[in-house]
Amino acid sequence: MSKLSGKVCFITGGANGIGKATVELFAKEGGIVYFADADFSAGERLVSELKKQNLRVTFLPCDVSIHLQCNEAVVTTIQAEGRIDVLFNHAGVIVAKAFLDYTLEEWEWLFDNNAKSVFMITRAVLPHMLEHGKGVIINTSSSSVKAVTSFESVYGASKGAMHQLCRAIAVEFRDAGIRCNLIVPSFVRTKHAYEELEQLRSHGVFASENDITLMQGRICEPEEVATVALFLATDDSSFINGAEIMVDNTFTAI
Repeated sequence: MSKLSGKVCFITGGANGIGKATVELFAKEGGIVYFADADFSAGERLVSELKKQNLRVTFLPCDVSIHLQCNEAVVTTIQAEGRIDVLFNHAGVIVAKAFLDYTLEEWEWLFDNNAKSVFMITRAVLPHMLEHGKGVIINTSSSSVKAVTSFESVYGASKGAMHQLCRAIAVEFRDAGIRCNLIVPSFVRTKHAYEELEQLRSHGVFASENDITLMQGRICEPEEVATVALFLATDDSSFINGAEIMVDNTFTAI
C-alpha cells in the first residue's frame, strides 16, 4: 500500500527544487497533493506532467508572503477535500550580503517569506487539523540556524525565527494530536542553493561545489530531502515531534 494513500497534503514552494521533488514523491505515494508557489509557469508544468501519470495534484498560484493569498490557498484545499492531513512549509527565499548592507526592505522580505509565511499558513491549517484530532506539520529550516555563514545574518535570523516557532508549535499542540518537525538541510542541488553560492562569491567568499564537497562529502540531491519529508509525513515517525532532522552529511557536525 502507498505510504500516503488518501492523505491530503499541502505543500508550499512546491514548483521547484526540494518542493518539486516532494510533490512528485507524495503524489506517487498516493497523496492528494495541493501545492502553492509564486512561480506560475513552473507550477503549471509540474501539474501537467503529474496529471499525465494520473496522479492527484493541484497547483495553487500563491505568494506566501501575502496573507490573503495564503488563506485563499488553504480554503480552496479545505473546500475541495474537507481536510489537510499533512502540511509541508517549504517556501523560502535568500539574500546574502554584509550585515551593514542589508536594508530594512530586505529584512522584511526575508522575514515575510521565511518566517511570517509559516505563521500564516500554519495558523490557517491548524484549526482544521485540531478538529480532526491529528495532523502533521513539516518545515524546511536551514543549516544556517546551526552553523553561521558569513553574509547570511538576516537570512539566518529569519530561518531561526521560523525554526523556534515550529518547535514551540510541537510542544503546545503535542497532546492535541499534532506533530511538527523540522528538516534542516545544508547545500542541496537547487536553484536556491546556486543563487546562494553566486551571492556569496560576489562578496568575496570562496564558495564552489568543490568547497561544498569538502564540507559535506557531496552536494545533496532534492530527492534525498523529499524522502525525509515522506518519513515525517507518515506514521513511521509517529513518536518524532519537535525534532530537528539534520540532512547535511556532517556539515554541522564537523
